[in-house]
Amino acid sequence: MEVIYFAGGCLWGVQAFMKTVPGVIETEAGRANGTTKTLAGPYDGYAECVKTEFDPSVVSVEQLMSDFFEIIDPYSLNKQGADVGEKYRTGVYSESSEHLMAAKAFIEARDDKKRIVVEVLRLTNYVRSADEHQDRLTRCPDDYCHIPKEQLEKYK
Repeated sequence: MEVIYFAGGCLWGVQAFMKTVPGVIETEAGRANGTTKTLAGPYDGYAECVKTEFDPSVVSVEQLMSDFFEIIDPYSLNKQGADVGEKYRTGVYSESSEHLMAAKAFIEARDDKKRIVVEVLRLTNYVRSADEHQDRLTRCPDDYCHIPKEQLEKYK
């Protein structure tokens, strides 16, 4: 199994979507790439993200990227739906150089005008979100989500 992290606005919707992708084994809501080792203040530069464990014999990083791009606006800086602020930025994070190269190649192949703002960076300072944020839309399906329901049900 391999792990990659996706930030795409509020983590509730990203987690709900990623859980449905064939080949995704496990997801966890969290925060990535902040400026501190722990959440000491109002996010301290962290991006809301979803730790995504997947089976590479079933789903590739490229396919995960393609699915991810269906649920985000890759041209919107620090904003997805009604979620606004640095913590809602879009990003792909990994400890794997191969994952980062694949993500960058995916973006470069689609970004002829260099306007995509999805950051692709080595993972630093990951913090798991509190239990109340784990699988939130499964427990509370009527809560706000910036991802349309038909996209959340793509693989159901």
